[in-house]
Amino acid sequence: MNVGAYAPGCGRGEQRQRLLPARVVVYFVLAMCLFAGQGYEEVARLLTHGLERMGRWKGTWRVPTTAAIGRARLRLGPEPLRVLFARVCHPVATEETSGSWYRGWRLIAVSGTTFDVPDTEANASFFGRPGTSRGQEKSAYPQARVAALVECGTHAVFAAECGPLAVHETELAQRLFTALKPGMLVLADRGFRGFDLWRAAAATGADLLWRVKNDAVLPVRALLEDGSYLSEIVAARDKNRRQDPAAVRVIEYTLVPGGTVYRLITTVLDPKAASASSLAALYAQRWEIENTLDEIKTHQGGPRLVLRSQYPDGVEQEIFGFLLVHHALRGLMHQAARQAEQDPDRMSFTRTLRIVRRHVTDQAAFSPLPADPGSGHGPA
Repeated sequence: MNVGAYAPGCGRGEQRQRLLPARVVVYFVLAMCLFAGQGYEEVARLLTHGLERMGRWKGTWRVPTTAAIGRARLRLGPEPLRVLFARVCHPVATEETSGSWYRGWRLIAVSGTTFDVPDTEANASFFGRPGTSRGQEKSAYPQARVAALVECGTHAVFAAECGPLAVHETELAQRLFTALKPGMLVLADRGFRGFDLWRAAAATGADLLWRVKNDAVLPVRALLEDGSYLSEIVAARDKNRRQDPAAVRVIEYTLVPGGTVYRLITTVLDPKAASASSLAALYAQRWEIENTLDEIKTHQGGPRLVLRSQYPDGVEQEIFGFLLVHHALRGLMHQAARQAEQDPDRMSFTRTLRIVRRHVTDQAAFSPLPADPGSGHGPA
């Protein structure tokens, strides 16, 4: 991945020679999100480990102080990481990838999560804090909210938005819908409710399979041979007139006799295209996005992860750094699974993470020093 072009392309070019030019700071943020838990100066050492031994540059490079790295991250801002994410993070499954498809539909899940961020005045003011039921008015840490689209079969995050806690995940998710395409089947839980959200997602040409609350009003318009039925949904503002309905198919089922009733609605109206039992079984794939978020927050970031950025721009920069590194790891796992003719789900994310951490420092491919046109030791 050549990230050197992204920082200048976002207006982050250098006006003077620095110990930490913008392109190096982009690399640093990615390394920081790979080696979560390590201090700034240690990450910088790991990032350039072995370059002198490999003859990647001539001369010496002084490891910057923590304060210098912090200032360099502030200068960089979040935009280069956002642009890099938008350009390189996409669905990775091929037609042969096991577990990624159903009858030509690429299985996609949408969900949201939160990240704890440092308790600074800037973060608390911008992101806000959740309430708590433990006798305190507010929780210990402010939180940033994130919504994401994930390819279920590979766990590749290919679209994401972040914002303050007060912004509902459905509002963030709607900004992701430009990444949806015909041929995708999008799974969502009961939190993704609302007629306007449904219609916006369906307008992309993707098909939808969303769970709804059991008290949702879904009049039976036609019973179908597989036990599902045709119905319609309307906006709350139109619930009496019902002049602008959207046609849906409803699937109701329980996992055990007398158990919880699950209600799904879908844009796939023809039972011959996808039976009710098939769609009910497919809905379980929605949990792949929860596993994906756990990989990022618990395994890549470490237990009880609190991001390290003291300011909102740094938080956004760090979140996209985590997503970029996770996508790179999952892309590597997909390549390995293809070569071994295995389902990517059968491969261990934690083991992959450990292997990459062990080997990446011995394969550093750039110098932090300015290129010397006559030496042949410039940045890769």
